[in-house]
Amino acid sequence: MTYPKELWENTRLEQKTYPVQLFRNQRTSAKTNDCILYLHWHEHFEIIVMRQGSGLFHIDSRPYPVNAGDVIIIPGGGLHVGYALKDEDILYDCIVLNASLFNDWVHDPVHAQFVAPYLEGRLHFPVKPADQDDSIIRYYSLLDEAIAELKEKPPAYQLVVKTKLYALFTLLSRTFLERQSGGKPAEPYFANRDRFKQLIGRIESRFTDKMTIGQAAKQVSLNPYHFCKLFKKLTGRTFVEYVNVCRMNEAERLLRESNESISEIAAKVGCDNPNYFTKLYKQYKGMTPSEARRR
Repeated sequence: MTYPKELWENTRLEQKTYPVQLFRNQRTSAKTNDCILYLHWHEHFEIIVMRQGSGLFHIDSRPYPVNAGDVIIIPGGGLHVGYALKDEDILYDCIVLNASLFNDWVHDPVHAQFVAPYLEGRLHFPVKPADQDDSIIRYYSLLDEAIAELKEKPPAYQLVVKTKLYALFTLLSRTFLERQSGGKPAEPYFANRDRFKQLIGRIESRFTDKMTIGQAAKQVSLNPYHFCKLFKKLTGRTFVEYVNVCRMNEAERLLRESNESISEIAAKVGCDNPNYFTKLYKQYKGMTPSEARRR
């Protein structure tokens, strides 16, 4: 379903390498039918954990009453809005994450079978999973643990959050995949999925390659327009963003493990201009290469 552009929210997540963020939403002395979440949609998944009060959330025009302790999962692209059900204080945590958070598993065949169908939009988790199977309530502790990490941000919290959320998605898939797919394996979302995998493998290993969008599109036998749409659908990032993330990840490794100069590292990851490399590294890593090396 396509929704009006003016309702689209360009939710910018702080770190492109770890695209997940916590928002805490509070409404003191809300009145019945007050709006507690304005009408919008975005490309990211959104997980709402109701902490206090109650609300009525409309997801793709379907109403879902939510009380304290309830969890709802809004798929990427889902239009959503929320209203207070009573005169009361309302508090809920909201985790927004992009499917690209789990790109590390893109080549894993078990991931392709169980988790990828949900990340790619072929299947959707129930908006209120516990209404379909209350046994999954025991998995919600993973959300609480991820939220605690996102609040405190201790060292390496990104990896803990990523692991907790991936475990949640996997366990939800274990519960719902067979009944949603009728016992049949999900059909490949892209007919030329293997070609995309080969392309991604090349991007991740040959950092100095100067590949244009046209050249990349040709490798998977698509015109540039459809290539860009499908690449974003598969990875959660544009082609240029994906290339930059791979290069900056390699640069981070080299800064940590080698004694090469910043200019040499820039050249190794395909950036001929050291100033542009510094700008790009700060954009994706939140600090300059010099700061990263000192740390």
